[in-house]
Amino acid sequence: MHLVEQIKAKAKTSLQTVVLPEGYDDRMIQASEKIVAEGLARVVLLGNREALLAKAAELGCSLAGVELVYPGTSDKLETYVAELMEVRKKKGLTREQALELLTAEDNLFFGAMMVRLGDAGGAVAGAYNTTGAVLRAAFQVIGTAPGMKTVSSVFLMVTKNPELGENGVLLFADCAVNPNPDAQALAEIALATAGSCKSFLGVDARVGMLSFSTKGSASHPDADKVLEALAIAKLKDPNLLIDGELQLDAALIAKVGEKKAPGSSVAGRANTLIFPTLDAGNIGYKLTERIAGAEAVGPIIQGLAKPVNDLSRGCSVEDIVSVTAITAVQAQG
Repeated sequence: MHLVEQIKAKAKTSLQTVVLPEGYDDRMIQASEKIVAEGLARVVLLGNREALLAKAAELGCSLAGVELVYPGTSDKLETYVAELMEVRKKKGLTREQALELLTAEDNLFFGAMMVRLGDAGGAVAGAYNTTGAVLRAAFQVIGTAPGMKTVSSVFLMVTKNPELGENGVLLFADCAVNPNPDAQALAEIALATAGSCKSFLGVDARVGMLSFSTKGSASHPDADKVLEALAIAKLKDPNLLIDGELQLDAALIAKVGEKKAPGSSVAGRANTLIFPTLDAGNIGYKLTERIAGAEAVGPIIQGLAKPVNDLSRGCSVEDIVSVTAITAVQAQG
């Protein structure tokens, strides 16, 4: 079974509620119908009820079984305003400012507040809005997971080589959010990605902290950063299978791992790869996708207290359906 189909199957085992703030995008309306029809999640679509139903009829799809919520007239609005004022009180947010954010046309803060207060298990947006706008609402309203300050991203890389990673599947992080994480952030990315490995693949992570150096083969501050991150991650989770610093071949290829990092519990068999910078991660996943013919599933946002995922503005309806299933699985955790 294909990885996305496995994720969809898992989403069906414990149905979660996912809010789609961008009801003003036709693809979100079409995706809502498919998500409900496939039984992947309970869907809340934000927007004016009459306008949504009219547009659905125009598109030839049904919103039966989809909950339609208009933020401006929601009976939860005053509760959300009070909560947002409390969350942002250190920033001096006024009632008028909170109301303006929660009734803004993009619906992003309202959707994030639904997730914060448990009225939805997760949110999916970005078909219309920028990544910055989606993550800003998520970060300001939901915040990061306990013990974490870093929001990051992970790609599930489905390769054609079953000897790599976990039957050919690898996790790559961070490939979309943090340009140059320091050691603390890099450790948090590793811990969050290990959790994603368990959620999506159902196996324990074997985390390789990547560098141009393996076990001191080169001396440089960039390699030292990876070593410092490794120490922080081990301190936070002593049971985590993690090692570094490792060159890519030492992390993935058994013979190379045995030679360059003898005795390592990760070298040669890593299923989770942590790149030292966004440059390396973004280039790495695109090389793997374009040259090796791997399929990249993501980016999946991690490190938030509750799940919010960002779409490409060029996404398809099926992309929205798949990311909603991914978000539902995260919400199960």
